Amino acid sequence: MSNATGYRSGSGWTDWVRFAGVILIVGGIFNLIQGLAALLGPDAYFGVVNGELLVFNVEGWGWWNVLIGALTIPTGIALFGGATWARIVAVVLAVASAIVQMILVPVQPWWSFIVIGIDVLIIYAIVAHGKDLRDQN
Repeated sequence: MSNATGYRSGSGWTDWVRFAGVILIVGGIFNLIQGLAALLGPDAYFGVVNGELLVFNVEGWGWWNVLIGALTIPTGIALFGGATWARIVAVVLAVASAIVQMILVPVQPWWSFIVIGIDVLIIYAIVAHGKDLRDQN
């Protein structure tokens, strides 16, 4: 039976893999903005944790954000096609993001846990059901 909209049905998880692609693109844009703000803004980031002042040099952090954003956007776009390399790179980037967020838990706990949760969802969708998207295309 053909579908009037032309949409080929497959596993419902293919939509989650597409969601992962959208989140990677949006996250890449945010990383680029954060990286540029860090490079163009003040040279230090201050945080107070348990009464201790933490000072970070943001130039290196800014360059990493620009690099990760530049890698994440094309990876998210390629993920829509089900490319194997995009699935591998997306998982690596999501794991790296989760690790970085673990480092930032003392400074930004709520934001870190939210991003870690999204990263875990991205990893699960791609690892468990990424092949479904490739087979559907």
